[in-house]
Amino acid sequence: MSVARPAARRLISGRLAAAVPGAAAAAAATPSTAPCQHVFAHQFHSSAAMAARRRPRFANVRAADMGIMSEKQIDQFTQEKFPKYTDEELALLRTKYSPEQIAALEAGEAAINPRDLTIQGRLRVDPYRVPYIDDFAESQPVIDKRPQNKPPPDPHARFMNMDEFTEDLINWADQFTTGDVTGTLKRLEDFVPDEYKKTPEGRWPGEVRAQAHKDFQRYLQTEVDKQKQNKGVEQEAPDSSGPTDADVLQYILERSAMTDNNLQSNSALALGLPDKVPGVSGLYKNAIDPEDAGLDDIGMYQDLKKRTGMSVKQILAVNVRRLLTRWVSNQTRLGKVRSCWVMCVAGNGDGWLGLGEAKSTEPSVATLKARLLAIQNMRPIRRYEKRTIYGESEVKISGTIVKLMARPPGFGLRVSHRIFEMCRAAGIYDLSARMPRSRNPMNSIKATFQALCNQRDPEEIAMGRGKKMVDARKVYYGGAVF
Repeated sequence: MSVARPAARRLISGRLAAAVPGAAAAAAATPSTAPCQHVFAHQFHSSAAMAARRRPRFANVRAADMGIMSEKQIDQFTQEKFPKYTDEELALLRTKYSPEQIAALEAGEAAINPRDLTIQGRLRVDPYRVPYIDDFAESQPVIDKRPQNKPPPDPHARFMNMDEFTEDLINWADQFTTGDVTGTLKRLEDFVPDEYKKTPEGRWPGEVRAQAHKDFQRYLQTEVDKQKQNKGVEQEAPDSSGPTDADVLQYILERSAMTDNNLQSNSALALGLPDKVPGVSGLYKNAIDPEDAGLDDIGMYQDLKKRTGMSVKQILAVNVRRLLTRWVSNQTRLGKVRSCWVMCVAGNGDGWLGLGEAKSTEPSVATLKARLLAIQNMRPIRRYEKRTIYGESEVKISGTIVKLMARPPGFGLRVSHRIFEMCRAAGIYDLSARMPRSRNPMNSIKATFQALCNQRDPEEIAMGRGKKMVDARKVYYGGAVF
């Protein structure tokens, strides 16, 4: 039985009171001790019992009594923030919503008292507020769905062929009349006497033919002058009846390419966002540092600058190479999800080397992340005479063993191609390497990096032995060993 129930509490309190020696006699002699036993019996929780009810130090004072807020101010705020729909807004809503939806909106407006929203509600005024109060008179492309105010598409429609498309284009162009209608110009036969109009031109007499050609040329010149005058008037008056750029763009974007008689149906595409979203435009800006001199206008290296303390110019001067790319798959209940895994090496060519590996569904994103991580993870590499390593270094990772050996000046880099890129990025020019066992690309790169970072310093060995190390090359050549 749970002790939280009243019956259990009464039972346990009675049992505890009976278990105390002389409890009955004490209760009979001093009745005032009974409440103490009852309180003791109820202490089954960890929090301490309150001695009395907490009371505020000061009496509550209404805002109206203090002069902070009056009834007139409340009504004025309510009218400004929660106005009623005007007749124009209601007419606009009726064009977008059905009568049943309009009735639901009116019922919702009548059920909520704007004064209660003013007194009990708290409206945020900061620029990052969430639009909790929705105005149904306007459409929000991110939240609202496109209203289905057009008929459904024709199920029997198909794409037009070339002939149908040409006919549709001609029908659209006929809506815009420019100049005279085709076929209204006079012909050569109209300038000869009636007796020769049905006779072919080759049978006309010479003087009749010459006069007809002169009249016809004069008529054509007159029509050309009329067209020039009409063009001048059209340029002065922009309200020409010809198609504008907006009409052509509307034909390209909104004209139906199917045999549905240009039926405009509902589309599954969401409403496009404007260039400047209200309430958000101007609040977020790219973190552009003037000291970058325009090298990082999109803010790609700003976080890396804070992590490494390097400038954008120094970051861009780092030599970065992509050493390995693999495609990996993650088996899920929805199938295999492929991702690109990239490993990059970065170095400044003067004793600093770093590795970075990243994975993403896009190869470009994975490469960029690996580049930034490689620059961030750069560590100093100990170099002898700024050209090779100190002695020999050997590292084993899984089944791959990499053994690096120092070589004299002019020996060069006689290593594999991946180790060659790492040595060139770190500023090492004389080195040889052996991999007697597995040559796994990823393990060989990691083993080489650890071998370069974990070299044994001869100075530390000499100090540990209590000896003094003397470089014979520097002594023999007088320090000029480079």
